[in-house]
Parts: sequence; structure tokens; C-alpha cells
Amino acid sequence: MTDAVSAAWERIEAAPRRTLRELFREEEGRVDALATRLEWGAREDGGETAGGIRFDWSKTHLDGELLGAFEALAEACDFARQRELLLSGAKVNVTEGRAAEHTAQRGVGAEASVEEAAALHQRMRLLVEAIHQGALGEVKHLIHIGIGGSALGPKLAVDALTRDLALVDVHVVSNIDGLALEQAFAACDPATTLVAVASKTFTTIETMTNAESALKWLEQGGVSDPTGRVIALTASPDKAVEWGVDETRVLPFPETVGGRYSLWSSIGFPVALACGWGEFAAMLAGGQAMDEHFRDADGRANLPLRAAFADQYYTQVRGCQTRAVFAYDERLALLPDYLQQLEMESNGKRVTADGKPVDGETAPVTWGGVGTDAQHAVFQLLHQGTHLIPVDFLAAIAPGDDLDQAHHRILLTNCFAQGAALMAGDKGDDPARHFPGDRPSATMLCDDLDAATLGALIAFHEHRVFANAVLTGINPFDQFGVELGKRMAKDIEAGGQSFDASTEALLAAAGL
Repeated sequence: MTDAVSAAWERIEAAPRRTLRELFREEEGRVDALATRLEWGAREDGGETAGGIRFDWSKTHLDGELLGAFEALAEACDFARQRELLLSGAKVNVTEGRAAEHTAQRGVGAEASVEEAAALHQRMRLLVEAIHQGALGEVKHLIHIGIGGSALGPKLAVDALTRDLALVDVHVVSNIDGLALEQAFAACDPATTLVAVASKTFTTIETMTNAESALKWLEQGGVSDPTGRVIALTASPDKAVEWGVDETRVLPFPETVGGRYSLWSSIGFPVALACGWGEFAAMLAGGQAMDEHFRDADGRANLPLRAAFADQYYTQVRGCQTRAVFAYDERLALLPDYLQQLEMESNGKRVTADGKPVDGETAPVTWGGVGTDAQHAVFQLLHQGTHLIPVDFLAAIAPGDDLDQAHHRILLTNCFAQGAALMAGDKGDDPARHFPGDRPSATMLCDDLDAATLGALIAFHEHRVFANAVLTGINPFDQFGVELGKRMAKDIEAGGQSFDASTEALLAAAGL
């Protein structure tokens, strides 16, 4: 830790601690200072913008002193330079010697990488449109097989964007548990089903085992050429062809696009197939709008960086071990699952990018749910428990349903009321009814939850992860922590290995 970084942290830790109610009472214009609306897609006729999101951190403990101190920390951590390296295609993934070029998939990055992404997108578009036009016969279903980022991103996007209509019925399967695959089989007709196999290396054991079982299901269902029904989504096209996939049905993506950042690449194929190319392109455009903001805005004006300031304050200074995310919109029901991997696999590290022990904490545990369901399940702990847990609320002004407007009005009033209640608290008539209050929350209020908004939200969280990584000095783009258990599982499968007494007993009890 450099002297400048240490000095910034000393300043952060020495900042006066005021309650949220004190901050609102003493700071005129607090909401204007900490609530920012990001807009995109202005119409040529000068009319309203195509969309926007209001990001509000006024109910957090950030104030002018803390924001200034965190800006000093960002400068000491050379944030601007690290951001430039990320967006220029430099090898920011230092442990694996690779760039992290997911933004190039959205049109922001090194020129050659952006051009490559556009060409690969065009290849995918031609295949998607050919399928929609019947080139592969009648296609009603897609079983998308992947794991981790190859499944979580597509599953979130398809679920969020196909509530009204899906051009193709998509089933995302990630678990090696055969029940997951059998459920997909039960919902599909082999004669009208395609299978997408999503694997960066085309060797992932869970994915390839599920893919082999899918081929057997197609064959048993009367499909004469099962591999002819397979679309490969991979950074290793040669291995996909070797496995049996026709080269015309292999959709590559660059090695520099990591799994949990891969939705924007050919891993997004099921999104384009289910929603149409226009919706997938709109999602890319929303992500690009956030990329451009992240690239051009500095200090507290940079929304992902401002979010990281709050994250660092609560993790490092207030000792918060978790952060909760509650979407008051059924279309974002899978967002907490998606963010768990994005945040915890990226920043759940214990050493810095140069291999030294981290000084302090890194990623908190990300968890959450859907409002209003969560209010009747876990909000008791948020309001009256002994843990201080920062909360993110997400909602959309436009409803996603056509029912009586009372549904959406009650949904939004509950969302806003929860943030107000966490902050204000209540003395109550007796100790059991006492709410301490002074509990922080941030709110992301979308105009509507369309494809562009979803893209902007996901890109925002990607950049938030990167900003947190810069402030803690770690590499967010590797994930070696997932390997040890997988390696030991292979050892068990191979036999001849000895383990601890408990594991040996479990293996014996299971007949393995």
C-alpha cells in the first residue's frame, strides 16, 4: 500500500460519522448531489430520450467529505489509468496474461477488437435470422447448456425479456444433476428442438456431459442427425468441430472475453433467438451507453465508481460482510443470482494483482430476492437484526403487466417505503417494536425494463466490480478459486486417491 493510498484511507476512516437523518437535515441539496439520472438514445426530433435510470445514493452515509476522500483514494490507486488500460485492450488480467475485452463486444474498446466483435455479431445474426426463417426446419425450443457465466447471463436476459413473447422457447440448463436436464427434455419436442452448447474451452465437464446426454435424447427422439441440431458457442471453435459440430453452426467469441462477462458475445445467442436480433442489439446499445459514461465521467460523477465508494465504505469502514439486492420487478428475479457470480467470483480474492496479501476486506457476500416477497421473508433481519447490511433496491416506473394499475402502484410504494423505513427507524412502544434505523440503501429507478435498460444495468454492475477491484488492488478477471474442488472431484472419479477420514466415509456411504 503506497503512502498516498494509506493517507486516503486514514482520511476516510477519520471522517465524522453522522446518521442518515442528520445528513438529510444538515446537507441542503443532498438528493441533488447524490441522485443522478443517466439517459441514452435521444431522439433526432429533440423529443424524450429512449430510456434512463435514476441512481440514488442519498440514503447512504456518503457525504462531501467522504466523497472527496474516496476521490483521493481513486487517484492514489491510479483509477483513471487502470480504466484506460481496461478499455484499450491491455492485459489487465495479469495472472492469465490476457485482456478483458467485454466492452469491445458493445462497441467500446480497441478498434481491432470492436471490429472483430462486430464481425462475430454479424455471423451470429445471420444464423439467428436463418433459424427464424426456417433454414433448420421448424424450431420451437432451444436447450441452452452451459454453466457459470455461460448460463447465468442468458438465463437472466431471457427471463427478463420474454415475459410477453418468445420467438423460441428457451430452457437454460447448467446443473450436472440429471433432473435439470430431464425437466428441459420434458418441456421440449426433439423434432423441433435445437441444443446450444456454451463453453469457452469446450471441455467443461458439466457442460460436455450434459451435451452428450442431450445428443442421446435427440437420437432416441427420432432425430437422424443429432449433432446437426447443435449450435456451439465457444472460444475454442476447433474443439467444437472436433466434437462434431458443423463449422457453419459454431459461433466463436474471443479468448479475451471472460465467462461472467460473456453475455454480450455469442453466449447471448439464446437471447437473440428468443427475443429477436433487434432486442439483442438494444441490449448491446444500453451496455454501450453505460460504457461511454464510465469512460468519460470522473470522480464522484462516475456512477459505477460512486457505487464502489459506497461499497468500500461499508465493507472496509463499517465492517459489513454482506450486501443485499432486491428487485421490485418480477422480470429481475434472477438478477441477485447473476450478481452473486459477477461480484463474488470477480472480487472474492485474498491477494492483490501482484500476489501480495490484501490489506483489508474484498467482496462482501451478495444476496437478495424479489420485492414484495422478500419483505415477508428476510426484511425482519434488515430492519431489526444486529447486522448492518447495505441494500440496493431496483424498480421500474413503467409496469411490466397489463393489470389494474393498483398492482404496480403498491409495488413501487412498498419499494420506496422500505428504503425510507430502513433510514428513519421507529422508537416503537416497547423494545420489540423498536427499529433503530440509520440503515443504508441505494435505489436504481428505471424508466422501463426493456432490453436497453437491462444492458445498461448489467454493464453498470460490471464496471462497479472493476472499480471496487481497482480500489482494493486485486485482479477481478481470474477465478482460480473454482479449480481446487473440481480437481479433487476428478481425482475421486479417477480413483486411487486418498482423502480425509470424513470424505472417505462419505464416499463409502454413497458407494463411490
